[in-house]
Amino acid sequence: MAKTSRSLPQTLRHYLVNPLALGYLGIVLGVCLWVAADAFFASSSGDASFAGVWAILATAPTSLLFTFAGPIGLIGIPIGAVVQAFALGALYRYVTERRAHGTANGVSSA
Repeated sequence: MAKTSRSLPQTLRHYLVNPLALGYLGIVLGVCLWVAADAFFASSSGDASFAGVWAILATAPTSLLFTFAGPIGLIGIPIGAVVQAFALGALYRYVTERRAHGTANGVSSA
């Protein structure tokens, strides 16, 4: 069977809509919500917090490529999250499709 070429949105959906990629994006979202809540409560108390570092670390190493000063530096977090989720989704698809093809051909991985 010949492989058909996919458009960019189809390729992104193929690699981002699976349990591993969505789980990772959920974890990053949870960390970002925690950072936002901590920033809100820390600003009202006047105490500085390093909670924002966790959002950068959750999306590292991609987010570390966008270490700009000021609010523009926050663009690395969503870019890093999508790139990392895409890589995890590609790995998930590779492993599951390899396993499915291996057992369909009668080849066992045991």
